[in-house]
Amino acid sequence: MAAAPTLQWFKSSYSGGSGTECVEAAFAQPEVLVRDSKTPERPYLSVSASAWAGFLCGISRSQSKLIT
Repeated sequence: MAAAPTLQWFKSSYSGGSGTECVEAAFAQPEVLVRDSKTPERPYLSVSASAWAGFLCGISRSQSKLIT
């Protein structure tokens, strides 16, 4: 059996950078993994790519309502 590829976790560009980040994500086709950046050794959440896209779309809509 082949070894699992190393995941590349990333944080939002909106993360504070001073220990205030709380969520990281990694693309592991066909899903997206989400974890708490403060405790990366703990279990992570796995969501479908379409659920992740819907989540991001919802955030984008919320942000645009706050700006206008």
